[in-house]
Amino acid sequence: MLVAVVAAVATFGPQLASAQTKEIVWSADEKPLAEQIDGLRSLADDVRSGTTKDLALKIRKLPATENKLRLAVDLAGLSTEGDFGHDTLQEVATTLAETLRERPVPWAESKNSDAGSKGTRAPAYPYIELATLVRYEHVAAPIDLNHEEQFRAAMARLEADDRKREHLDFTLKDLSGKTWTFSELRGKVVLVNFWATWCPPCRKEMPDLEKLYERFGSKGLVVLGISDEEAAKVEPFIRERKVSFPVLLDPGRKVNEMFVVDGIPKSFVYDRDGKLVTQSIDMRTEKQFLEMLGKAGLE
Repeated sequence: MLVAVVAAVATFGPQLASAQTKEIVWSADEKPLAEQIDGLRSLADDVRSGTTKDLALKIRKLPATENKLRLAVDLAGLSTEGDFGHDTLQEVATTLAETLRERPVPWAESKNSDAGSKGTRAPAYPYIELATLVRYEHVAAPIDLNHEEQFRAAMARLEADDRKREHLDFTLKDLSGKTWTFSELRGKVVLVNFWATWCPPCRKEMPDLEKLYERFGSKGLVVLGISDEEAAKVEPFIRERKVSFPVLLDPGRKVNEMFVVDGIPKSFVYDRDGKLVTQSIDMRTEKQFLEMLGKAGLE
């Protein structure tokens, strides 16, 4: 039995954005897995961890089709929304790596290419997703994939992005109109958090950020929440949730682009010398945030 559904979002990222209107036909084996992935955010964290690991193992057993890769990528994107354990993330990464080995994805066109740079290539989104897990969640990719050109290019891109984040400065205004300049915060531990009102994992981690700000604010912690939305949307959201840390507005996305933010939430922690000491690629729990702040000397 085949079941047809319409894809709401391009699975493989911006370079395949045209796929968002493509009709996806799931097999009888694939459809239950797709439905479970869609429902992951509704599960308690302890249940979600086991379900995520189980899904990774089941996806691995499917035939090597485009849908298998779609499921593997979708699961990988959701597996970092919290703390579901290193073993779970390893199974997710292994499934994605093995699926890419079975069904390689063509290179994508670089988003920075123009008429004068025809033929510029960029690693396809699934390789970026895998490289992100390997670099930031410290899982292992199968040895043979380390020799895959696109995977190496994806790792190099992430390394280049991190270099950009090490030495930067910006000035933005918060909701009250106060101006904040990043370089003027030397001597403080600064947690920069990119978020939006429409983002479920952003909303989920916000109370933990508030707790940390209340706990460590007197010890030199500054939390800067940065949104690319308009004040009219952000201000009532923040007021309703009684958020007290500064929320800065970046409607032109200039600072988002400086930090190379293409997905949220993302957080970056800088120590008192302005050095980037750690970052998160997705939602973090209070425990995970504490571990991040510990690397900047706050305990």
